Amino acid sequence: MYTHILLPTDGSDLSKAAIKHGVALAKATGAKITALVVSTPLHSLVVDPHAATKALAQYKSLVADQTAKYLDHVKEDAEQAGVACSTLCVEHDKPYEAIVDAARNEDCDLVLMASHGLRGVSAILGSETLKVLTHSTVPILVYR
Repeated sequence: MYTHILLPTDGSDLSKAAIKHGVALAKATGAKITALVVSTPLHSLVVDPHAATKALAQYKSLVADQTAKYLDHVKEDAEQAGVACSTLCVEHDKPYEAIVDAARNEDCDLVLMASHGLRGVSAILGSETLKVLTHSTVPILVYR
């Protein structure tokens, strides 16, 4: 059925629940997993990138620490279940594009990701899951 599942995570509780589901699915199907964290470049978060130059090293260190924690969590879950797991960290302005690209580049046959169940304008403007659903050619399983 599935041989390689991409598990994007943002470290949220819902994302952690989706990871547990993805690891269980991988174990049941004999698939391997790739855990993915997409970080946003600092220049995407500030109005004046030149003003943030001093904070860049601190920001990168913070992102690296958080990313390592998120990926370690997935690796621990996979190891406990006996599922092969690789990890990937990508910096990208548009997380959905990084997820779609990773699924294609890593030859994944399923992306399993959480949906935060946003409603109204928040859902329209901010749903990375919806954007992945819209742009991916790889099947998506949405965990709610």
